[in-house]
Amino acid sequence: MRLTPAGLWAFGRVLPCSVGRGGVTTAKREGDGATPAGTHRIVGLLYRPDRMAAPAPWAEPIGPGDLWCDDPAHPDYNHAVRAPFAASHEVLRRADPLYDLILVTDWNWPDALPGAGSAIFLHQWRRPGYPTAGCIAMGRADLRWLAERAGPGTRLEVPPALAGRLPRVSGAGASGGDI
Repeated sequence: MRLTPAGLWAFGRVLPCSVGRGGVTTAKREGDGATPAGTHRIVGLLYRPDRMAAPAPWAEPIGPGDLWCDDPAHPDYNHAVRAPFAASHEVLRRADPLYDLILVTDWNWPDALPGAGSAIFLHQWRRPGYPTAGCIAMGRADLRWLAERAGPGTRLEVPPALAGRLPRVSGAGASGGDI
């Protein structure tokens, strides 16, 4: 898979997608809203079993207490954790559909460098072109299609040449954003 100005090229298709509101960066920092450049690998596939069937045999269900630590000072920084959890975190089982299906990347994982960024996922977008907080987002049908084909270790290239580009890689949408 390779991020291009036209979208995410994967398995012979170009999937419309959006990136972080800070664009692509070669100097990722926690909270900067940017998508990190580099060669990443897919290391996890999470899904909401109450909302969809598993997209692949290796997919793991997201349960009610599943979280992701985004506190750079915590020993579990950039790792999946379970509630109750006092440190800063993202809830993986969200009320909205953005995290119904997540491809987890190995950005700053498993040996996380504090402050270098966390929770860099491929997930569903809020609406076409709407920027994320650093992830790569796309439509639900395209994400499902991708999850059915990408296996553990699949490469995701985010070229450094895209650094400084507008937050929207492809698709129309608003500026600003979260998730």
